[in-house]
Amino acid sequence: MSERSTSQQDTHPPVHVMGEPVSSYPEMAPEAERGSVLRVTVTGEDVLHRRNREVGGDRFGSRELSQLIDDMFRTMYVAEGVGLAANQVDVDLRLFVYDCLDDDGVRHVGHVVNPVVDERDPETNPLVVDNEGCLSVPGPHAELARPEYAVVRGFDKDGKPLVIEGSGYFARCLRHETDHTQGRLYTDRLSKRERKKVLDQMSKMVEDVFARREANAGRLEG
Repeated sequence: MSERSTSQQDTHPPVHVMGEPVSSYPEMAPEAERGSVLRVTVTGEDVLHRRNREVGGDRFGSRELSQLIDDMFRTMYVAEGVGLAANQVDVDLRLFVYDCLDDDGVRHVGHVVNPVVDERDPETNPLVVDNEGCLSVPGPHAELARPEYAVVRGFDKDGKPLVIEGSGYFARCLRHETDHTQGRLYTDRLSKRERKKVLDQMSKMVEDVFARREANAGRLEG
């Protein structure tokens, strides 16, 4: 998921890591320091449009899974995102990472393996319309209704059960990334007319987006 079209930056926001508050945290998640930049897949590639494979028990605690998460964090920052799913780096696994502010200015950082979103109660969890973008639909944003609140259940990279709760833009991020693991992009939730408009905008913006990502990667490596 891409950053909000308006800035959501705060100099020193409170931080929750893997759902737990911490007293201090660096500007970038430590995982990114260990990671490498991977290519971000673009809408139309098969891995983005089908449900991805569950992470099996033999993968939990593995060096390969840890390295993938490290790479995903670094790639997410280079691409100026607040969330990134494994299929967005061409890996067929149900996993995402995130570093996203909620509407109260709290920063949320972590990863979720095999995520499942709780069903929405329409009486207590209204839909909210906000701008949404995607690193695999590089450039444009579109208005989309999402629930104000989200609960995602899954596991950490070592197989420990997780429950991550979010509101506002972070709830949108959790649902957006879980959608990815099910093979669904935010554009799939738009009307045909709006989807075509977004894809037309993407075709005009994609070269500039890729150039900015390349420049970001160069600065990070430097």
